[in-house]
Amino acid sequence: MKKITQKYLADTLDKMYPNAKTELNYNTEFQLLCAVMWSAQTTDVQVNKATSKFFDNYKTPEDAIKIWLEKLTQNISTLGFYKTKARHAMQTAEILIEKYNSKVPRDFDELISLPWVWIKTTKVVLAVLDWAHFLPVDTHVHRVLNRLWFVETKTPEQTDKLASNMFTTQNLAKLHHTIILFWRYFCTAKKPKCEENCPFKSWCKYYNSDK
Repeated sequence: MKKITQKYLADTLDKMYPNAKTELNYNTEFQLLCAVMWSAQTTDVQVNKATSKFFDNYKTPEDAIKIWLEKLTQNISTLGFYKTKARHAMQTAEILIEKYNSKVPRDFDELISLPWVWIKTTKVVLAVLDWAHFLPVDTHVHRVLNRLWFVETKTPEQTDKLASNMFTTQNLAKLHHTIILFWRYFCTAKKPKCEENCPFKSWCKYYNSDK
């Protein structure tokens, strides 16, 4: 069976989600950085519910260090690893003030050096803020690319290493956003909507397997 092409994947998803962008709510770069950090092991919906309670007064690193750690911890207590996330957010705010004039660094190495900021976090932030040429891979992007035979990997980390060199001509930031939406509303982990005119089911490992 002939494999799906990179161009077909990107073009089709672009048609399905022409206005694709992150669904994390934010108004400032610092809010985005925190929201992406806090989305680890947590859904975007949960993060948005938590941040809606206090983001009006939490816009800059200066705002962050003005509040008590206990207060921030309480505000994000519905999120996984909330105590660790709150502590690292405070540390990050201090670093941004001291080293980066309160700005979120746009250099990959500088951004990934911040507390609780990993490869995926860095790529997501840069893809959202600058439409940087990155394809951030989380569990969901990993699952979609495996289902469509682009990779045969066991972990998102393995997929990330391959995907970064695989998609060379597509807008990677846009592709990331569209794959996320495709997973979230179509190609779900359980009971994906294959029968609802999925344009990829002819190639899909899940659809064509004995479930």
